[in-house]
Amino acid sequence: MKRGFSKQGGFWSDWDDPESEPEYRRGRGRRARGERGQHWRQHFNNYMGAYPEDHWLFGGRRFRPWHHGRANFNPFVANLMSMGGGLLPILVLQLIAEEPRYGNEVMKLIRKRTAGQWVANPGAIYPLLTELEEEDLISGEWEEERKRTMRIYQITPQGEEELAKLKEIIKPKLSEAISMLQVLEAGLNGTDD
Repeated sequence: MKRGFSKQGGFWSDWDDPESEPEYRRGRGRRARGERGQHWRQHFNNYMGAYPEDHWLFGGRRFRPWHHGRANFNPFVANLMSMGGGLLPILVLQLIAEEPRYGNEVMKLIRKRTAGQWVANPGAIYPLLTELEEEDLISGEWEEERKRTMRIYQITPQGEEELAKLKEIIKPKLSEAISMLQVLEAGLNGTDD
């Protein structure tokens, strides 16, 4: 029985078909990931007639992880989470509002809450934490001042107020975007009314 998005076959269900799945796809480690990436790229080429980096639509920057065989990457989630997409600062503020956290913990939680669809990196998170601290929305203290290895951030009263206001602005627009995406999905699937 096939797993995936379509019971009729197609790109994703063929990719997820356990009968065509090479043994290494289930493996771990650098070699398995490299082989899995090459299998993904070949699957893409077999289906589309071009490798991702050579395809007119998927060749651009927003799909770059696909060029390296990252089948679990979702470019639409990544665009929403990127600095330009605007949801990352709000999510980081929300995570720190829940409880004091350090940078690596924030990155792990973002990965977990996006089901691995967006993986934060230090080059995005730490400058954002610095900016939020400069805006007095969070405050950071070194766990051990002398070693300066782990900085714990907590939300400030100004940050709590700002987060509440941002949620009021963002939540309806996020719901609107979700509804619009559902309409687009229905249209692409031929199930719109």
